[in-house]
Amino acid sequence: MEAIHTQGIWIAEALQQRTKSQDKLWLIATHIGDPKAAFLLVFPLTYFLNRRTGFAVVWVAAISEWLNLVFKWMLFGERPFWWIGESRLFEKNPPKLQQFASTCETGPGSPSGHAMVTAAVWWVMASSLGSLLYSYTRSMLLSAVPYVLYLLGLVAVGFSRIFILAHFPHQVIAGSLTGFILGVVLSRQVPEGRPLVFFVSSSVGLLLSAFLIHSGLTWLGFDLSWSIALAKKWCSHSEWIRLDTAPFSSLTRDCGAILGLGLAQYWKPGGYTLPCAPRALCLALCSMALYHVHRLPLPIQPQPLFYFLFFIKFTIVPQVVMIYVPGFVHLLTHKKKND
Repeated sequence: MEAIHTQGIWIAEALQQRTKSQDKLWLIATHIGDPKAAFLLVFPLTYFLNRRTGFAVVWVAAISEWLNLVFKWMLFGERPFWWIGESRLFEKNPPKLQQFASTCETGPGSPSGHAMVTAAVWWVMASSLGSLLYSYTRSMLLSAVPYVLYLLGLVAVGFSRIFILAHFPHQVIAGSLTGFILGVVLSRQVPEGRPLVFFVSSSVGLLLSAFLIHSGLTWLGFDLSWSIALAKKWCSHSEWIRLDTAPFSSLTRDCGAILGLGLAQYWKPGGYTLPCAPRALCLALCSMALYHVHRLPLPIQPQPLFYFLFFIKFTIVPQVVMIYVPGFVHLLTHKKKND
């Protein structure tokens, strides 16, 4: 692996040197590919275009990110920003590399979570849009456009992760391929219409199984907090270390979102049926609401309290998109019709 990692460092250096002036574009790409963007950006956009696709986005994002967490625990992947110093291979010839605010993630590096979740979630969108275009136009050329955009988006997110030193190239490739497979498989088995007990048991099951895997690996002698110590040691700015990038933050986000899906279906089976203009209003209001939900400051100490509140935050997200905002807009439009 040393040769692969070394080659990855030189690729990252070449990418930074040749595209230094485009650093803001790379940072935008890495933010768009962030797993939480699937819940906060992609979900509301797709839900108000097609209800089943939006539902599938949350389900696929949660399952693929949970699997990514388990893979990371088992594969012990390094990250470039700490491996450069830990390897001590570059003391005589250090690469000219720069860290960014999004660089210092605290979880293991393999496979790339950004690449994996993006590949899975964006496949749901691309395949749905491709099928829709073909059903309306019967044109193979037009229906292929979403898949081309899908590939271009994956490439952009992948290069952005290499550019900011968050991942090695092989981790991005592994994440993209795994995410693509998960997207194809999971999008065919969307649990829309399942009873609340299914989502409660899924949320609790994922949470408990992750704890069991973590406890089992710890019992076998593996230190699963190794990456947190290295991230804190080699991050150039201590304030870039954030608790919401820790592995258990991903876990609570996924379990909370799945529970939120079930609650939203339980409160309003089938959702609200709205015409185009009210749905556009819903999308705008959801964007504002989720922005403020995301920006809510959470206490980082004690950590169990942070993770509990993080869980609650993402339990609320599907309900905001599927129940609260559409219900409010439905009430407004219904009153206007009556008047």
